[in-house]
Amino acid sequence: MIEWLQQFKPYGIKLGLDRIRYIVDKLGNPEGRYRNIHVAGTNGKGTVCRLLSNILLEDGYHVGLYTSPHLYDIRERFIVDNKIIEEEKLLEVISIVKPVVDKLIQKKIYPTYFEVTTAIAFQYFSMEDVDIAVIEVGMGGRSDATNIITPMVSIITNISLDHQQFLGETIEEIAFEKAGVIKNDIPVITAADKKALKIIEKIAIEKNSPLRYIKKDYIRRITKNIDRQIFHIELERNYTIETSLLGSQQGENIAITLAAIEELRKQGLKISDESIKNGVRKTSNPGRMELISRKPLILLDGAHNIAGIKVLKENLLDFNYDKLILVFGVLKDKNYSDMIDIISENADIIILTQPDTSRASPVDSLIKLVDETKKVYVTTKVRDAVDQALKVVGKKDMICITGSLYTVGEAREILMRGRR
Repeated sequence: MIEWLQQFKPYGIKLGLDRIRYIVDKLGNPEGRYRNIHVAGTNGKGTVCRLLSNILLEDGYHVGLYTSPHLYDIRERFIVDNKIIEEEKLLEVISIVKPVVDKLIQKKIYPTYFEVTTAIAFQYFSMEDVDIAVIEVGMGGRSDATNIITPMVSIITNISLDHQQFLGETIEEIAFEKAGVIKNDIPVITAADKKALKIIEKIAIEKNSPLRYIKKDYIRRITKNIDRQIFHIELERNYTIETSLLGSQQGENIAITLAAIEELRKQGLKISDESIKNGVRKTSNPGRMELISRKPLILLDGAHNIAGIKVLKENLLDFNYDKLILVFGVLKDKNYSDMIDIISENADIIILTQPDTSRASPVDSLIKLVDETKKVYVTTKVRDAVDQALKVVGKKDMICITGSLYTVGEAREILMRGRR
């Protein structure tokens, strides 16, 4: 039954709400049976979703969490109370969604993989009778399959160039698409700035939606090491928050989350200060600034666009190491030329690879972009790239695996399996 889902992958990305609306209507609109939080943005969406889910869970709420993509098991997309869906339960949910989707196919209308998984998530959360679901946008916002919900609060984390072939070539065009998650009279929170913020402000005014803007000077990092960070954040009240999430960008992610919690409190949700602290402290996000080994240092980060790669480069300064071994595999629809140029600058050894997906950029396209003075290895398989990195790394060196969540997902499975 899970294999049935694979037939939708060739349909690629087709933005629009007609197909998902048909599916959920036939299912009885399960997404309307519980409260929702909607999270859009270029980077940080997944982390904000996990932070919100954990805080709410700490206060006793029954919480659904839908994020994408998964690293290596589709069940990772469907989480209730911090537990991924059991395979038997997933089969049960698919058996309910499948007849509806099959009827759509009979009409020669073919939904996408993401639309079907979104319908599965909505149905699953309804069957589990969750109190609230945290829903991550797949791409953009306005025409994303998740954008049929009416949330308690809408979040747009930040905006930078990504998915231009679908969302537009400029920041303003991309901001317009992401601001499509803003609903009439529903509060919206963002850390977007400059041109993107102006677009969001305009649409928020049109929709009569209260807008909260998270400025960078609201956030100060007090302590950092490879185990934890402490941030001081000034919002409607002041917070001093500890997290095991790594990277300077986590201050912004946490600030956005806390602003959302403040809005939820205004709407009657009881969320204690203790739950906030414990929820943030317990949050992890596999494959995103994830340190899975210390000797040697092995860092996994799914940075997959220029903004993400710039942040990763900055975050590498937080670590002490002799040599940097970079494992890089990327999708062909990304601006990989600039990404390689940014992240390879401080690398001592570069291992180019390609994840196991038809969307991967061939290594032949990448090798031409690397500085000829760099020591470079090339392999078409992530497994071989990981093996090569482990061969050349010294005890005081660091391996950084990045470029795509597909690359990181494969590498993580290989490395974690080796530790079991």
